[in-house]
Amino acid sequence: MRRRPAPPALLPLALLPLALLLTACGGTSSAETSAGSRTDGKGSLTLDVGDQKGGSEAVLRAAGELKDLDYKIKWSTFTSGPPLLEAVNAKAVDIGGVGNTPPVFAAGAGSKISVVAAWHGTSKGEAVLVPKNSPLKRPAELKGRSIAVAQGSSAHYQLIASLAEAGLKLTDVKVKYLQPADALAAFTGGKVDAWAVWDPYTSQVLEAGQGRILTDGDGVVNGLNFQVAAPGALEDGRKAAAVKDYLARLRRAQDWVHDHPEAWAKVWAKDTGLPYDVALASVKRTNASRVAVAVDQPLVASEQRIADTFTGLGLIPRRIDFSSFVDTRFNGGLPPSTTAPRVDKES
Repeated sequence: MRRRPAPPALLPLALLPLALLLTACGGTSSAETSAGSRTDGKGSLTLDVGDQKGGSEAVLRAAGELKDLDYKIKWSTFTSGPPLLEAVNAKAVDIGGVGNTPPVFAAGAGSKISVVAAWHGTSKGEAVLVPKNSPLKRPAELKGRSIAVAQGSSAHYQLIASLAEAGLKLTDVKVKYLQPADALAAFTGGKVDAWAVWDPYTSQVLEAGQGRILTDGDGVVNGLNFQVAAPGALEDGRKAAAVKDYLARLRRAQDWVHDHPEAWAKVWAKDTGLPYDVALASVKRTNASRVAVAVDQPLVASEQRIADTFTGLGLIPRRIDFSSFVDTRFNGGLPPSTTAPRVDKES
């Protein structure tokens, strides 16, 4: 398994901004934290877009992709993926970006959602972290140990899959279900032996010299991120056309991130309160690697495995057919979802 040495220590106070951050990968979370209505563009049509701090709005603006809009985009900010998808289901939002796990739980709850676009990146930022001086060297040594993880998050699935690769089950470890802010305190305070989490938390711990990676999700989890729309919005021809244009802008913005990682890290750091070095490490490890891919059968099969895993654990009440929650009309000529992530330009 891959192991990386921790970089030189930074001030512990550098960890504080992450207590305020939640990402699309998160599980159960608080409700919407909208900073008020913000609108871009002009015209009689409004596309209501759900976003997260440092998310789609920030990257589109940084890449210059919010110019020349012939429709309006009204932004609403959410703490994480689950409440954003609740808003999609309630028709309060037309489309929004989330990680690979929230759509599975939304589907399990019977929500009306459609995955309309996907990006494939590395899963190096999805990691099981241990303290810098931990005696643990291999994932198999986690047996009987306490591990913090956000229930129902992408890290939860990554933990399950990583344990399986090491010949262990979730019941072989002592799981502490904690949201990131509490997990961070438990991890740095020595209350748990390991922490399963995602970027930018992974980069934050590494850059602060507080821990190291025991194993990561590369080759274990699917590395997918999604744009998820309300089926009702897609039935409106004008809104469907706006969604198509919006997705094209997001894809170009992702190309810009890959070509300008430092510029994006500066914007992301300012928008989220992350230290610049943490933001840049996270961008290079995770964000800049993403490539736009088709919503296709391998993608559906990969998400179905996640759904079936959580159904088996009793966290999703019934088996779902994930193929019922995708819309492939915006695939165009995109490459398959199995396309390799991009390589760091400096690699």
